[in-house]
Amino acid sequence: MAEKPHLNLIFTGHVDHGKSTLVGRVLYDTGAISENDLRKLKEEAAKVGKPTFEFAFVMDRLKEERERGVTIDIAHRDFHTQKYYFTIIDAPGHKDFVKNMITGASQADAAVLVVSAKEGVQMQTVEHAFLLKVLGVKQFIVAINKMDAVNYDRIKYEETKQAVIAKIKPMGYPVDKTPFIPVSAYYGDNVVKKSDKTPWYAGPTFVEAFDALQEPEKPLDKPLRLPIQEVFTITGQGTVPVGRVESGVLKPGETIVIMPEGVSGEVKSIEMHHQALAQAVPGDNIGFLEKGFDKQAIKRGNVVGHTRNPPTVVEEFTAQIVVLSHPTTIGKSYTPVFHIHTAQLACTITEILEKKDPKSGQTMQKNPDFIKTGDVAIIKVKPTKPLVAEKYSEFPALGRFAIRDMGTTVAAGIVLDVVPRKA
Repeated sequence: MAEKPHLNLIFTGHVDHGKSTLVGRVLYDTGAISENDLRKLKEEAAKVGKPTFEFAFVMDRLKEERERGVTIDIAHRDFHTQKYYFTIIDAPGHKDFVKNMITGASQADAAVLVVSAKEGVQMQTVEHAFLLKVLGVKQFIVAINKMDAVNYDRIKYEETKQAVIAKIKPMGYPVDKTPFIPVSAYYGDNVVKKSDKTPWYAGPTFVEAFDALQEPEKPLDKPLRLPIQEVFTITGQGTVPVGRVESGVLKPGETIVIMPEGVSGEVKSIEMHHQALAQAVPGDNIGFLEKGFDKQAIKRGNVVGHTRNPPTVVEEFTAQIVVLSHPTTIGKSYTPVFHIHTAQLACTITEILEKKDPKSGQTMQKNPDFIKTGDVAIIKVKPTKPLVAEKYSEFPALGRFAIRDMGTTVAAGIVLDVVPRKA
């Protein structure tokens, strides 16, 4: 059986709009959690005085286990449809949302926006929607939930749908291509099976909409970019760098260069899951043996490429950011830590070029002195040490970042343009 293509899916929406219940329902209806698991969760939910919360408990229990550092059976968060296999990135609040988004595999290929037909569009829904757009997510599904609470009323559905469109269309959302699906996460209407309670709705079910998503492109024809995640020293073999191929193809016998140091050498062999590979392609997490390298250059945050098209070391770059939470204001010369691909280093914001309206993306102010929580801005950034970064439009994985300071994520953004360092 050929492996199904894999997509990362992020669920987002206001706290009380039934997002967790919808996630639980999808996992249950696609067979990712068993009848038995659900029965246990039902009992647990009743015990703590939250009957009807059993689906929500699926993700909440994971959250609590995550906080306690217990290893969780990964099947909980993965589910299969006929066409794809999905990993769910659950996005509780802003802080976790961004941390999740930038960790390893959590690059969302598509997003689900959950909006309640009962409560209507909330500010948080709009913020999440904008954040996803700024951070480069291109495909969306809108679930209009809690249809049971409004007696499956078509008018309520239409009103909610139009209210969502009014908010997200100005942000540049592809609303004509976005399905708006009336669902009841609790009763399962239109999740896997079409509901007879919404005879007026002719579109896809929730799970059918997943299969209509586009598979993320594997940028095979782009230059090789492989950020190093970690480095192992294996007795008798030497140094083994490990990382995920983000673009291009790597084969044994090729000469590669590691930037920003600029040292080159030859790849002797490549392996994945303890099997030798004839070539590594985007999405592959690999380890490789090399010869003729200066060991100092092989470290986390450095990026492997081919000598004919080496990864870009930047003098400075221009970026679009969203400020998520900052206790005061961000001005020029602010130097927090940027987390970009596997690199983490201090960078200085040298200029704030403009501030944008988060609701429409229009320019609000040129060259403001400072920005604060909730602002969207275009900034210029200068790394304090050599750094590999690429334009988001060319190499998405090497062009999105988070800014952390004082132990929290203060902002997130994408690289719009780069000024390469002179050799």
